[in-house]
Amino acid sequence: MKRLVIVVMLCSSSYLLMAQEHRLVKIWETDTLLKTPESVLFNAAGKFLYVSNINGGAADKDGNGSIGKVGLDGKIIAVDWAKGLNAPKGMGIYKGTLWVADIDQVVGINTTTGVIEKRINVPGASFLNDITVDNKGIVYVSDTRGKKVYAIENGKVTTVQDYLQGPSGLLAVGEDLYILDNGSLMKLGKDKKLTKVADGMESSTDGLEMVDDKDFIASCWAGTIYYIKADGSKQKMLDTRDKKINSADIGFDPVKKIVYVPTFAKNSITAYALK
Repeated sequence: MKRLVIVVMLCSSSYLLMAQEHRLVKIWETDTLLKTPESVLFNAAGKFLYVSNINGGAADKDGNGSIGKVGLDGKIIAVDWAKGLNAPKGMGIYKGTLWVADIDQVVGINTTTGVIEKRINVPGASFLNDITVDNKGIVYVSDTRGKKVYAIENGKVTTVQDYLQGPSGLLAVGEDLYILDNGSLMKLGKDKKLTKVADGMESSTDGLEMVDDKDFIASCWAGTIYYIKADGSKQKMLDTRDKKINSADIGFDPVKKIVYVPTFAKNSITAYALK
């Protein structure tokens, strides 16, 4: 009897562990008409996705970059909705302005017309990567090669954090700023103290999204995506490295729990349901 009870308990524990595992289930993939898509931003109000097209070298000032639009059904609305960029990457929206990281500038695009209205130079920046905007309208942007994070408020640029290893994905949550830095997830609190939330991911950590008020999803450019819990534990949900498919700066629909993955060199966006 005792042996039977132990077996049942072990089976039950295994079942509960499996039940707690998260996974990504593919829904659709766009045509390969996009131009080196690096970042995806979910637009709940417009019910579409913004996509940043590098269309060239990731640090080349060639004027070939653009912002595209993709429907939530995977159909491409416009490849080049907004033009005049170089190598656009991370994006954020605040009150009718789409903010885009573009090498050493942060560009402001009118969300109605697609016209570039602002270009804010970031002195000393060499590889601006991701953007997040807090509820006060402060724009935060990471410089991966410069190993810094900047803040832009009313057009003024200040350094928020330096001496990092290679910051990429950013996410402003209340008064906290979460930073993906060379395989780790860090939190910069309102007290300016930097603490580690999780580590052990590939060094190419790229996109960061919040699932709820405590858990995160992080992508690595190399081709992996992780689910990160509040306690710092993590689970690898996707690994496409063997297929040489990148998973760059992801977008996320927090209501329908859909993850949008830009495949970079494969020139497409793939949508996955988070289960």
